[in-house]
Amino acid sequence: FLSLVAEFCCGFFVILILGNFWFVAVLYLLWLYLDWGTPCAGGRRSQWVRGWTVWKYFREYFPIHLIKTSELNPNHNYLLGFHPHGVLVAGAFGNFCTDPPFKNLFPGLTPYLHIMPIWFGCPFFREYIMSAGMVSASKESVSHVLNNEGGGHASVIVIGGAEESLNAHPGSLTLNILKRKGFIKMALKHGAHLVPVFSFGENELFKQVANPRGSWLRNVQEKLQKIMGFALPLFHARGVFQYTFGLIPYRQPIHTVVGSPIPVKQNLNPTTEEIDQLHALYLQKLKKLFEEHKSNYGIPAHKSLIFE
Repeated sequence: FLSLVAEFCCGFFVILILGNFWFVAVLYLLWLYLDWGTPCAGGRRSQWVRGWTVWKYFREYFPIHLIKTSELNPNHNYLLGFHPHGVLVAGAFGNFCTDPPFKNLFPGLTPYLHIMPIWFGCPFFREYIMSAGMVSASKESVSHVLNNEGGGHASVIVIGGAEESLNAHPGSLTLNILKRKGFIKMALKHGAHLVPVFSFGENELFKQVANPRGSWLRNVQEKLQKIMGFALPLFHARGVFQYTFGLIPYRQPIHTVVGSPIPVKQNLNPTTEEIDQLHALYLQKLKKLFEEHKSNYGIPAHKSLIFE
């Protein structure tokens, strides 16, 4: 979805350059230069954009639900680890980039969804995603959000990243997380409480071409991901008037469950041992969250999360 909108915005920018409105493109490039650092400085959210009626219909299409399991004190800052990535990341967008789901359940907290910096280089598109509450996933950006002295900020990071989207097959419970410890270090450095979030149904929205590890397709996808910074899963779902083939996601319910916070004491220079210890605790709490709720959302009792 983001890719399609970004392509449209880039195409529109090219039309401005080649057409009679090249001066508009020049003015925008000047604005882009002056505003380049904004995605790393909290962005520029718009309550009006976040409250568009279209987002209500977007959430109701699947539908998307946000489930609260514990209070989050707005006097603290939080780092929410979102799992799994899926293809669309619909649960993250629907719950953290539109109002009122998160605002109603967690009053006093402002969520910031961190996405790859590359998206903020797309003309016009960057203005839209910032207005929805998205900011860069760079260390500088995460630090800016978590540095809020009065608390009340929540960084939402899709831990598995683009690489995990290649595992987004219906029924898949594989998470790319064992080597991902940067978010743990950020939480320690800023004293941000860690909150595991699991989005049941995220991997059921699309069917993806078989790409087991070691296959030629997976090798090509992983090489492209390293070069471009984002993955290219080959997926399909339903069409507008038929359910056989298309790029519109299936109508599968998404239940995004927000777990209990893991208290984190600020440590400006955490050791490798301290990072590993907190990372292990986070994995334990994430697995517990999944096990406690999986029966509510159609996951068989014998299935568990796979960390790799």
